Parts: sequence; C-alpha cells; structure tokens
Amino acid sequence: MDLIKVAEEAFATGKEFPKFKSGDTVTIAYRIKEGNKERVQQYRGVVIKIAGHGNKKRFTVRKMSDNIGVERIFPIESPFIDSIIVNKVGKVRRAKLYYLRSLTGKKARIKEKRVVSNKA
Repeated sequence: MDLIKVAEEAFATGKEFPKFKSGDTVTIAYRIKEGNKERVQQYRGVVIKIAGHGNKKRFTVRKMSDNIGVERIFPIESPFIDSIIVNKVGKVRRAKLYYLRSLTGKKARIKEKRVVSNKA
C-alpha cells in the first residue's frame, strides 16, 4: 500500500491550477512532442465533464473546429499541461453537459456567470 503512494508522488507534477467546473470555458496550454521538437498548443473549449478524484482527476473539454465538435480528455496531473486559464465562468445546472453534443450554433452557448465586484 505504501509503495503505491510513493509511485504516485513520483509521477505527480505538483502544479497548481485554478479551480474550474463544468460549463467553464478554459484554455489549456498543452505540450506536444513531434519527433525531436516540442511545441505548446492552445486548446480552448468548454469543460463538459470532470471525473475522478484526487490526482487521478480528469476533465473533458469540447471545442468546435470547423463545425465539428472535438472532445479531448486531459488528466489533471499530466506533465504535458503547461497551464490552464479560465476564460469564462459558465452558469450551468448540472455536472455533466452531454446535451451540448446534440446542440449547434447559438443553442450551444452557455450563459456567463456575472462576477460581482465591490468597487462602486
């Protein structure tokens, strides 16, 4: 049992990412290795699902690419994730947004949660 924890800590990246939930629009800077070159690719989309717990947590991001929906699953502890930026905080009422797969255009938009500031 203790050996498993040691192995998990060895693979843990220890990076701190902002808190996000389903419905949020995020940009993930993901490192891609092509041959002997490495580049960072930006992947921006809506988080439709968060699964798992602890350092085994993974999240699914859906984006539209030329009117085709593309979903990608990212492990939160992946060493290839450089950064995660939360662009919009979505206002949704469920944890898994599978219904977005069947919606297109303006119907597929998610309302943005208004952030109240006390700078009046």
